[in-house]
Amino acid sequence: MLQRIITFFERYSFGVCTYLGERFNVSIAKIRLFFIYSSFLAVGFPLIFYFFAGIVLDFRNYIKRSRTRAADM
Repeated sequence: MLQRIITFFERYSFGVCTYLGERFNVSIAKIRLFFIYSSFLAVGFPLIFYFFAGIVLDFRNYIKRSRTRAADM
């Protein structure tokens, strides 16, 4: 049951924690805990950063996909 919940959130989330973990070579679980704890302490500011970073990452992936499609033509 817990694994299904974790898989659901990993599949439908923006992937910000995964990207940051791979980029800085830090455990993804530690980054997630940092976002959770800091959002309680900073009254939601890290959530705003998380959503903004998710939108930026999604936009970057969209541009990469459109460039590869244009190169295939």
